[in-house]
Amino acid sequence: MAATFEEVKTAHRPSDTLILDRQGEVLHRLRTDKQLRRGPWVELAQISPALRTALVLSEDKRFYEHSGVDWQAVTAAAWANLWNTRTRGASTLTMQLAGLLDEDLRRSNAGRSVVQKLGQTFSAQSLERQWRKDQILEAYLNLVPFRGELVGIEALSQTLFGKAAHGLNHLEAAMAVALVRAPNAKERQVAQRSCQVLKSLEPRPDCETVSLFVCAALARRDYAADEGIAPHLARQAVRQVAQTHTTPATITTTLSAPLQRFAVQTLHTHLRELAGRHVEDGALVVLDNASGEVRAWVGSSGALSQAEQVDAVTALRQPGSTLKPFLYAQALAEKRITAASLLEDSSAQIQTSGGLYIPQNYDHHFKGWVSTRTALGASLNVPAVRTLVMVGPDAFQKQLQRMGLPLKQSGDYYGFSLALGSAEVSLLDLSNTYRTLANGGRSSPTTLLRPTKASPKSAPTPAPSSALDARAAFIVSDILSDPLARARTFGTDSVLATRYWSAVKTGTSKDMRDNWAVGYSQHYTVGVWVGNASGAPMWDVSGTTGAAPIWAAVMNFLHARQNSQAPKIPPGMVRQRVLFEGPANTEAARDEWFIAGTEQATIATASQDKSALANVGRITSPTHGSIIALDPDIPPQRQRLTLQAQGHQLRWLLDGQALAQGNQALWLPWPGRHTLQITDAKGKVLDEVKLEVRGAGVKNALSKFGP
Repeated sequence: MAATFEEVKTAHRPSDTLILDRQGEVLHRLRTDKQLRRGPWVELAQISPALRTALVLSEDKRFYEHSGVDWQAVTAAAWANLWNTRTRGASTLTMQLAGLLDEDLRRSNAGRSVVQKLGQTFSAQSLERQWRKDQILEAYLNLVPFRGELVGIEALSQTLFGKAAHGLNHLEAAMAVALVRAPNAKERQVAQRSCQVLKSLEPRPDCETVSLFVCAALARRDYAADEGIAPHLARQAVRQVAQTHTTPATITTTLSAPLQRFAVQTLHTHLRELAGRHVEDGALVVLDNASGEVRAWVGSSGALSQAEQVDAVTALRQPGSTLKPFLYAQALAEKRITAASLLEDSSAQIQTSGGLYIPQNYDHHFKGWVSTRTALGASLNVPAVRTLVMVGPDAFQKQLQRMGLPLKQSGDYYGFSLALGSAEVSLLDLSNTYRTLANGGRSSPTTLLRPTKASPKSAPTPAPSSALDARAAFIVSDILSDPLARARTFGTDSVLATRYWSAVKTGTSKDMRDNWAVGYSQHYTVGVWVGNASGAPMWDVSGTTGAAPIWAAVMNFLHARQNSQAPKIPPGMVRQRVLFEGPANTEAARDEWFIAGTEQATIATASQDKSALANVGRITSPTHGSIIALDPDIPPQRQRLTLQAQGHQLRWLLDGQALAQGNQALWLPWPGRHTLQITDAKGKVLDEVKLEVRGAGVKNALSKFGP
């Protein structure tokens, strides 16, 4: 039984996929079928009347009179064959449609066999009994192959004429009908045939003009394979759907079209302003805090970029100082520091297994003793590195992993430079990790696609997991929203300040190759990156002139009619007045947030070692990952290693066994891999390092000396 008109129409698949926003508005059109070029199904009323008239007059004059087979034409063709005379042929539009619908009836290079012609005749008569004439004509114009890869009138109209099928004039309609008869004919033949068809529409066509028009049209390729305002998002959406489903004609995403348009325009406008500073690329992503849905995805600066196909939302780049909030959050959660703890911002030389690590601040100046609040708000490098020394690079890397920021290597691979963003992350992952802070330490993946009947979710969205102490997340959010905390570096009235509650952090990677601004409000997280896809450095682009203005503009757009309030205070928080005593450059008294049990009324540099929080010990020598080589020519007892640590009432453990007490100890090493730890008086492990001792022929000699 022949398929119904509705079945054929429903089964039609354009070669392009339409990417829709959450409300059904088209964001982008992306070609997904590389074999044929088909446009969307076009209803007959939306096809040029000139084309419909020309097609019937040229291909099937008695279309509205016959019932599928034009017997007058069949008789004429038979006489023509008998007398060896050329004629148009007897195939009607209905018969041609039957051949298009049934693969067994399709014409081969050698033409149709007698059996095929008989089958085509019966199928055409069956179609006429089931379908209306307008349905036959509509289906034919949508399924007929034209030139090369072009199938259907919409693909032809867009490619050769740069317009929709409803806008074809007489000349364009004549050329389209000419291509029906001979799709791949030479240019001269197409021009001649077009002029003949045009005579049925106009009394005296200018065939020379027709020839020039045909020549230009056949050379045109106006039907772009990729068109819209979200090219990178479109490709990402198609890839996600293709993992579990056949790519449908439309894909509904979680994006907002108005926001996407504003984001694209804002990014392009600001990058043009930075053109004199050797900046050509940028990217932007907006996440809904509650659901994790992506609201905007701008992968590049488009025509401004020399690598516009690169999706900078997913590309890996160094995040600079944008990792600092997570580091301080971990130290707060572990009660190593408080927001009021004083950290020394001064020249530091930190011993590592690879040599000395000497961090510097962005402005190459030091601020002396500063509180954690100031250190994070003003984005000071040295205090961040000192904090990482307390936490440990490997522990920090694992914390980032829990919060949704995967790194390719272990923390020990990056070392203490991890505090300053030496790892590589994507803008999407980094923004989602900031969303974890916005959600009080609860982490969940992002979502790009909305479930529809055509493409339901393949799996339920995982429930959020607790990745960070909610109290630590609250304190960090409070610091990132505090304009006074960032005043030492950014001033009190920078572009980062908003009229509603928001928390934000900027970052710049080494040699000004990447500039970031990532932050969140009550409802949204916005991440922005600017730089060069090639990795070339920018010129004189700071945290407030690069990505930050774009971040602020998008945030303001989001909150034009929606307010943002500060996070709710989680249980277990204490607000206390803090007085800073000591050098003149310490900070003014203020009310500060503490995790319950860590609050202090007075903070002084001289008494920091009296604080239980500042008394967190750390091993200063040897460093993690050290390899110690024993010399067999030196007596073993002369190769004792000095162990050094900072803290009070320390106890040393070696491979879990008691070794010594105090800040310094001597150890006679023996070959193997060892774990060295320090604990407080209650046995709590404060720090540990792993090291390896090598030395051939020494083990037996050492055994009589013991540890």
